[in-house]
Amino acid sequence: QVQLMESGGGLVQPGGSLTLSCAASGFPFSNYYMSWYRKAPGKDQELVARITAGGNANYQDSVKGRFTITRDNTKKTCDLQMNSLKVEDTAMYYCHSMPKERNVSYWGQGTQVTVSS
Repeated sequence: QVQLMESGGGLVQPGGSLTLSCAASGFPFSNYYMSWYRKAPGKDQELVARITAGGNANYQDSVKGRFTITRDNTKKTCDLQMNSLKVEDTAMYYCHSMPKERNVSYWGQGTQVTVSS
């Protein structure tokens, strides 16, 4: 059974840091792209960060320089390190994976990140 399990969400003050982690199982992790998406109330879902099977990372402009996506193919995990958090980063964050062929797509259950003073 395919599983993507997020952890690390919670409440943090503006300017603070938080690390999200996605643990994967049930598919060949090392051959898949890993991504973090987010959805805030009243806003469209957006791709926050993506890391390819080869380790190349891309970021939404609004988080570039503040967020870092990494993967560990041994642990089968993908982390999103979030620094200098802003109120507008508040959203439900979702882990996503797919192969280069884009023939399947897996989603985690989501984890809430709330940035508030």
